[in-house]
Amino acid sequence: MPEEKSKIVDLDSEDIKKLPNDKPVVYKIFNQRDENIYTGSAKRSRVQERIIEHLTDGKDHIPGGVKVKIQQKKTIAEAEQSESRIIARSKPKYNIKGKP
Repeated sequence: MPEEKSKIVDLDSEDIKKLPNDKPVVYKIFNQRDENIYTGSAKRSRVQERIIEHLTDGKDHIPGGVKVKIQQKKTIAEAEQSESRIIARSKPKYNIKGKP
């Protein structure tokens, strides 16, 4: 199995635009203490758009986020499964709804 690509950038629109958009991803937003405060998934071609929604002016603002880490997956189903496992294990502060 090929290695999954991952990348960490600052949580700002300029750096987010540098993220690959060609595969589904699971992503984590970290605070200044390097704690995972939110985990999500995004479909191929929507990665940058979805993460930008978490910035201050976005519809799903995550307060205190300073950087984001993405991990590319082969399918959106795989990204969503990984997201669910991470949320269940680490219980990020802003994943209030959670995933089954």
